[in-house]
Amino acid sequence: MLALDSALAQLIVDRAMAILPYNINVMDDQGMIIGTGDPQRLHTRHEGAQLVLANRRVVEIDSQAASCLRGVRPGVNLPLLHAERLIGVLGITGEPETVRPYAELVRMAAEVLVEQRQLQVERHWQRHQLESWLCQLADPTTELVQLAAEGERIGLLLAWRQQVCVLEMTEAGDTLQRRARLIDALSRQGQLCAPLSARELICCRPFSAERDDHAWLAQADERGWGVARLCVSDPQACIGDLREAALATRSLLAFAQACRPAQRLLRLEEHRLSTLLFSQRDSWLLRRWLRPLERLIAADQDAVLRETLRCWREHDGHAQECAQALGIHRNTLRYRLERIAELVGLEQARQDQLMFLSLGLELFQERTRTCADALAGPRNELLR
Repeated sequence: MLALDSALAQLIVDRAMAILPYNINVMDDQGMIIGTGDPQRLHTRHEGAQLVLANRRVVEIDSQAASCLRGVRPGVNLPLLHAERLIGVLGITGEPETVRPYAELVRMAAEVLVEQRQLQVERHWQRHQLESWLCQLADPTTELVQLAAEGERIGLLLAWRQQVCVLEMTEAGDTLQRRARLIDALSRQGQLCAPLSARELICCRPFSAERDDHAWLAQADERGWGVARLCVSDPQACIGDLREAALATRSLLAFAQACRPAQRLLRLEEHRLSTLLFSQRDSWLLRRWLRPLERLIAADQDAVLRETLRCWREHDGHAQECAQALGIHRNTLRYRLERIAELVGLEQARQDQLMFLSLGLELFQERTRTCADALAGPRNELLR
């Protein structure tokens, strides 16, 4: 239940006194003045309010009656109700005959403000519960049964099919303020949204084939939301798959940060294999698989072969399109692919093997940068 606090009480007073030429007092459920236009009466006990609280009815006090009560002036005092519960007292100072016509109007306005505050509290509580649920969705340590039960407890109703989005914020400016603005904007669009860290947000949204994420990123730039990157899962139809999509989309963001720093929009369906390999980049099997690429990199000083391999994958192994993109003849392309196969120890340049090599090269280069960064620190310390 809502408790009448001093901030809300003073808001009621200020709103009423901006219109009426009479002092307004608001008392809590103990009869203490917690909002008033007369600062000297603040935090004093109002005996007229105590009469209202004791009898749950309007109490009018004229000049003669006021002289017999402590801390009371002539006026009309009315019970303030919320959901049929007495939460305080509203008083308007003046002779009852004069102020009586305004008293009910002021009480009605006060109860509207109380109701608005209660709705704000409920919305804040609901948002907090939804944010907590989303954070648990992206936390692999939270059991799926617990996640489903928590969603049922807070009355969460998801319109299947749902997509998971993970957004990365830029470092520039006031990140917390921009993040709050972005969460508010996404919530108004019917998306569930929660911060995972200072620069990372997770969202769930109903799937729409017509949605244009490139256009949305342009809109985000225009409004100064500071979105650096958007990673999107494919649509899911149950909570179990939604949990897996949330974990995979976070891995997709990690892959993008390490291997595709210039790419702002990534879809999981287009980078599923890359994301899987990146999530296993420290495994023994993957390290052994990447080892033959050392020979390719060592022999490819001008990065021609690596660029050829990258272009080959981008064009799905279509030789003519790849050769045109590189500006070379198809025979030159075939020679380069055969040279790549020779350097990594393949008998022939099969398309599936070249595709996997291009993925491995991306991971190898990321591992090389990580190792270089790790060595740079100690080396720089020695040079000082």
